[in-house]
Amino acid sequence: MPIAPAASATAHRLGLAGLLPFLAGAALLWWLPPDAAPRISAALLAYAALIVSFLGGIHWGLGFRDGGSWPFVWGVMPSLGAWPALLLPARGGLLLLGALLVLCYAVDRVRYPRHGLAEWLPLRLRLSGVAALSCFVGAAGA
Repeated sequence: MPIAPAASATAHRLGLAGLLPFLAGAALLWWLPPDAAPRISAALLAYAALIVSFLGGIHWGLGFRDGGSWPFVWGVMPSLGAWPALLLPARGGLLLLGALLVLCYAVDRVRYPRHGLAEWLPLRLRLSGVAALSCFVGAAGA
């Protein structure tokens, strides 16, 4: 029996709304003149780094609830990976953040079922997939 209920309609709507900056940033890097690229890529980088950090923070919540040291250890890793991405040139930073989004999902795919959260994985897959793809498309356009 799951510990947490499946993702609600509200969670789906908010998750989809959270994809808007990813989609807009990736599209604008292709559609706007090249002189706009530094600002757009900086915005996409910052947003992606925030989201990657958020994904790590979820594991702190799991650690508070379920105990053990692994959720706390993993919980800081996405932030520690996202920070250098902000220091790289846009293309490299977006590629790193896209890879981190994929890695976060891969870890969650293993860890969520252990915490009774497997029913959230389909939503996580969709959101992380679109977010990572947006980073990769943005990197190609940066």
